[in-house]
Amino acid sequence: MRPPDYTGGGLVNLVAELERRLAGKAPTPGLHADLAAAVPEAATYLLVLFDGLGDAQLAHPVAAALRAARRGALDAPFPTTTTVSLATIASGLPPARHGLIAYQLWLPDLGRVANTIKWTTLWGDPLDLDFPSFLPQPNTWERVAAAGAEPIVIQPLNFLGTPLTRVLYRNCRVEPYADPGEAVAAAVQLTRAPRRLVMLYLPQVDFAAHVWGQDSDGYREALRLVAGVWEAVGASLPPGVVMVGTADHGHVDIPKARQVRLAKPDHEGRTFYGDPRVTFVKGEGASLAAGLPATWVPLTEMQGWWGPGEPHPRFTDRAPDGVLFADSGWALLHRFSDDRLIGQHGGLTEEELRVPLLVAGG
Repeated sequence: MRPPDYTGGGLVNLVAELERRLAGKAPTPGLHADLAAAVPEAATYLLVLFDGLGDAQLAHPVAAALRAARRGALDAPFPTTTTVSLATIASGLPPARHGLIAYQLWLPDLGRVANTIKWTTLWGDPLDLDFPSFLPQPNTWERVAAAGAEPIVIQPLNFLGTPLTRVLYRNCRVEPYADPGEAVAAAVQLTRAPRRLVMLYLPQVDFAAHVWGQDSDGYREALRLVAGVWEAVGASLPPGVVMVGTADHGHVDIPKARQVRLAKPDHEGRTFYGDPRVTFVKGEGASLAAGLPATWVPLTEMQGWWGPGEPHPRFTDRAPDGVLFADSGWALLHRFSDDRLIGQHGGLTEEELRVPLLVAGG
């Protein structure tokens, strides 16, 4: 278990590399020299974000097209979960600086834990927040636009207007797609103009891994679908465009027998949030680890895990007193955790942490 690389080998550095090339500068370091050299210079970049596709998952037989485009691997930020990574892309900052430091996030101003996919309480009530102002200003899209380039995000139709979209894509053009064919057509059309940063978001692998696991037919079909999108876009990529693929995190399958439900007394005097693979605890947590397949790490021993730099003004208030890291092959569920999921992530195993760097075009 190690913290992510934020100095040049991480997702945040890939975002910074693309921003620096289009805008001349970025608030965080770009990629290490060897990784940067794998991404050709271009007039326009298409960033394809495969939700839930860890580097190790490219070994699947139907991922041949993605394996062929692999040029290296990166570290997702901590914790290895979707909204933390998407906020890292949208802000160009590591989690400590952008402030969205967990999927289930303690919001001290509201005295509630937020589900940051739906932006509700853990029991489904809507939250009264200024969503567009949640992440720091300016964000990645605003800085790119200020430098004369155009940022565009292509995402599924059902995401339009949601609180998550409002959090992530402030002052960014958002184009919807209804099916993979529309996603391909939009990506090809919108990259024809120079000086654009276009991001295509593909959520299918993450959904399939969560619900059915990596040995399922559903997962195979989801992986086949996104590999097909990559191939189709690559075959029609306009001249002068480079397509870069990566992910927000990887996945591990956790069978039901290894998903441990925290007992009712464990909740007394404590607030749990985070992910089942890395459970954040407000309150005393060390005594819990003795009876669980988990290791307790106090906040004082997690320096730099959310990244370097001056932290977000609310970082300290939102941060836990410590974290229960589930042992390899295990997950911890608190009373509001979804017990229907097979695929899990959030931790710092290589399967969860490492995401691919794919390149086409140029």
